[in-house]
Amino acid sequence: MFGRIGTSELLIILGIALIVFGPKQLPKLGRTFGATIKSFKDGVEDDTSESEMEKS
Repeated sequence: MFGRIGTSELLIILGIALIVFGPKQLPKLGRTFGATIKSFKDGVEDDTSESEMEKS
């Protein structure tokens, strides 16, 4: 039922975000979101490497 997000859905979401946050806030919001995703990925990788070390 719920598949991937298509181009039209992504454009609608971007349009709504532009209306809600305004054009000046979107770059800051994007940087913050990117940094959050990066730190989450780093945390998951660190956790995986620690669990592999414990198994050895």
